[in-house]
Parts: sequence; C-alpha cells; structure tokens
Amino acid sequence: MGIVKISEQMHENLRLSSGAMSRSINAQAEHWLRVGMLAERNPGLCYGEICQLLLEAEQAGAVGVGVGRAA
Repeated sequence: MGIVKISEQMHENLRLSSGAMSRSINAQAEHWLRVGMLAERNPGLCYGEICQLLLEAEQAGAVGVGVGRAA
C-alpha cells in the first residue's frame, strides 16, 4: 500500500462521491482508478460495459484491474 498525493479539489470530489455511493474515500478512489485504467485499455467501451467487465471479473475471482479485452 502506498500514498498517492492528489489535489485538494480531487480529494473533495472523492469525499462527495464516496458519501453518495456509500463507499470509503479509498474505495471510491480505487473504483475510479480501475474504471479509468479499463477505459484507457478499452477505448471503445462505454461506462456500462466497463462496469460489466468489473462484475464479470469479480464473479470469476480475478485479481487486479487487468481484466477485459485488449485495446
């Protein structure tokens, strides 16, 4: 586990979003990181498709974010 420095504005966005989504701030940040990484690796997918990949990976017991199709 490491420390990642982010801007005050990003921290505020995380704080607000984590409350709205009933996640911890760390869990919200990790969710955004996973979605962003999959979006970069799969630029043709929409948000819903990326979430589907995350659900499928969870069901399959996949570890990490490297799930899904290659870009």
